[in-house]
Amino acid sequence: MKQADENSAKRRRRVTAQDVADAAGVSRSAVSRAFTKGAYLDAEKRENIHKIAADLGYKPNALAASLQGSRSQLVAMFVGEMRNEYDKEVAAKMIAGLNAAHHWPVVIGGSGDAAREAVDRVLSYPLDALILRSGSLDADIVEKCAKLNIPMISSGRLLEAPNVDNVCCNNADGMIAATRYLVGQGRRKFGYIGGPEGYFSTPQRRHGVAAGLAENGLALVAEEAGDYTADSGYRAAEQLLSSGVAMDALICANDAMAFGALSALADHDISVPDDMSVIGFDDIAMAKWPAFRLTTVRNPMDLLVDTVIDLLDRRLANATRPAETIFLATELILRETH
Repeated sequence: MKQADENSAKRRRRVTAQDVADAAGVSRSAVSRAFTKGAYLDAEKRENIHKIAADLGYKPNALAASLQGSRSQLVAMFVGEMRNEYDKEVAAKMIAGLNAAHHWPVVIGGSGDAAREAVDRVLSYPLDALILRSGSLDADIVEKCAKLNIPMISSGRLLEAPNVDNVCCNNADGMIAATRYLVGQGRRKFGYIGGPEGYFSTPQRRHGVAAGLAENGLALVAEEAGDYTADSGYRAAEQLLSSGVAMDALICANDAMAFGALSALADHDISVPDDMSVIGFDDIAMAKWPAFRLTTVRNPMDLLVDTVIDLLDRRLANATRPAETIFLATELILRETH
């Protein structure tokens, strides 16, 4: 019975390099060399070690191996709270893109002190890079990355710090294009549902709407703010409608809030687009659903992910190259709500 218990415990614990060495009758360093690319070892001995390792279910510790080399392939990605579908879709595409490029993502979410502590702790690992998708981090985290020579890429916002690459869509230009189009369609009384304070995109997108109106001698007649969720879009639209201010166009800072606004307009029997035009921003997958067919500004996800990974690979290949800031062009997608 005791022997059975010992065998069971051995099966449960992770097989080590020493176990392989004992089974193969070689030293532990020979096992290490057998799994190290370019390390010298007799071909027959290497083949035998690999066979025994496979039989035992041994997997080399990639993290430990990375400490002896120059690359761990670990890329931390801070995704913030991911409170809307755009952030979720981008995070999923970013993870898939990193995997395809043979980088292994370590995803950190949340906000506030807990998120800052999580990022700080993950910096103790041998990271190849840190990607910031959203949210905010203390300046000391950025400074610590610089001291540790960990490359940083900021995606979806601009981070003004030395040696940080930035990728962001041109938020203002996208909203200017949307506003110009509606003015060209004869709309004159514009309402706006903006994003939450503290987000890089919030003032950028509002500025685009205001600039597009100003160049036509117009201004917003009413505005409210949401938090980039559909619920907040519904509430904001209800407040705008209850104010009694006449509107014939409603621009929303993202698609999720536009969905909520469309629901509020339907509850008030306001026909879209006959009585009011509605435009969102992002062009998430749901925007093309038959229930919405939302006219929106495309924030190019695939191009964003490709650009981030390209910057990452070029930074790893040349750590001293000048930092880059890349603005991605947006596109007005016309469907059925304008």
